Amino acid sequence: MQERIVEIIVYLVNELNSNKQLSDVDVTSLTRDGYTQTEISTAFSWVFERISAGQALVPPSESRNDSHRILNNAEIMVIDPEAYGYLLQCRQLSLLTNNDIETIIERIMAAGFSRIGLPEVKSFVAGLLFDGQSSPGASHISLGNNDSIH
Repeated sequence: MQERIVEIIVYLVNELNSNKQLSDVDVTSLTRDGYTQTEISTAFSWVFERISAGQALVPPSESRNDSHRILNNAEIMVIDPEAYGYLLQCRQLSLLTNNDIETIIERIMAAGFSRIGLPEVKSFVAGLLFDGQSSPGASHISLGNNDSIH
């Protein structure tokens, strides 16, 4: 599933934020946690494509926007705090923009969920990251015929 690839991307961007190079990231913990080689490779490809296209995945600390979108009362009743925290983490890592978060919240509210948790929000984030939201010049990631994502 694309959600698992997003989890790896979050891990990679966290590593990049701690001043590591992409080639220095140790993936043994990922394989130990049950991620497949295909999932890991796909996440690395996604990150590498954005870096190659000139997209800054780790913006300079002085340019980071620390403002957060506040949920209204109806949204608080629907969106689990852990799920909202995940959105904020993705924003802090520059995987999502403020507009992306607004889009996800709008989609959640329009879908009529009574309550939404972390797994569902991860699915919304994956959909936004992988469904036509590529940066200019980036190609779409495709898996081989024998590759599968679990």
